[in-house]
Amino acid sequence: MSNLEIRPASAEDSTLILRLITDLAIYEKAEDSVIATVSDIEQTLFGEDSTTRALVCEINGQAVGFAVYFFNYSTWLGKRGLYLEDLFVSPQFRGRGAGKALLVQLAKIAVSNHCGRFEWSVLDWNEPAIKFYQSLGAEPQNEWVSYRLTGQALADLAES
Repeated sequence: MSNLEIRPASAEDSTLILRLITDLAIYEKAEDSVIATVSDIEQTLFGEDSTTRALVCEINGQAVGFAVYFFNYSTWLGKRGLYLEDLFVSPQFRGRGAGKALLVQLAKIAVSNHCGRFEWSVLDWNEPAIKFYQSLGAEPQNEWVSYRLTGQALADLAES
């Protein structure tokens, strides 16, 4: 029987988290998009003013997955929400309960912090993840379209 443990990540996990982020990017066919460094992770995820948190999933002491999340706010509910930025379990460890354990822990965090919702996004081609999330009772929010500003477009808007 596997010993599965979910624990809060710490700055000492920065190298591990960057590796898992890169593995996630490879899975999502976007490896070239990862420009973060270990120092970036240390400063932005674990720095004094960080509003982001992370969990690490271990099986028999070996790190097999992670989740990065932060609290947001719902004006309509008048409550905090929990937003899952990334969740990843190494392919060779899928099907052992690691992903569900991470989501259960995040749900517990959301409930204990009186969050009105727990949300995340999934790529539309990631059918295994979509089926997994729906098996847990999650529902797609198809009426919303995500928008993003990055790079020069972000700088241009800020300067306008």
